[in-house]
Amino acid sequence: MAAAFMAYASTYHVFLYGKYREVNAYSQIVMLKTLKCPVRVVWVFRKTQWIAIFSTDLKLSVEQIIEYYGARWKIESGFKEIKQDIGSSKSQTRNAQAVINHINFSIMAATIIWIYGSRLENIPERRHKVKGRNSFAFSDLRHIIAKSALSDDFHAVCNQDNKLPRKSFLEALLRMVG
Repeated sequence: MAAAFMAYASTYHVFLYGKYREVNAYSQIVMLKTLKCPVRVVWVFRKTQWIAIFSTDLKLSVEQIIEYYGARWKIESGFKEIKQDIGSSKSQTRNAQAVINHINFSIMAATIIWIYGSRLENIPERRHKVKGRNSFAFSDLRHIIAKSALSDDFHAVCNQDNKLPRKSFLEALLRMVG
């Protein structure tokens, strides 16, 4: 079906992955039997393949549907970081509240690491370079923090008195998670 519609595709200017891009796409509203409602199907044609994106919100434009899908992918990669890089998928807890606490701590750790990364003066060097990408990855930040924690001057980062200042950001986060 997508091959038949390729000739009817139009070029759209959409904001994807941090910049405006030209995308060839075709849209059609069809009735979906399983949901028993109309859906907008947007076929996005790439150089060697195509993808179909569905939306039940018929008021959305083709550009909005494509942009929302692109944003959704960033959310999915964020969940992957939390599950794999932070370790929330390796939880051995069986109690529902313990699982929720573990996920909350994992998300808090990811948030603190990204806040740390946003405050760095220089963009960290990518450990695993990807052609066409200049931004650093979550694992790069983790590596920097681990390297700092193992250094001799870690006491400069960590308060030696073990007393947190009242109403600190970390204390507020721990209260929210707990």
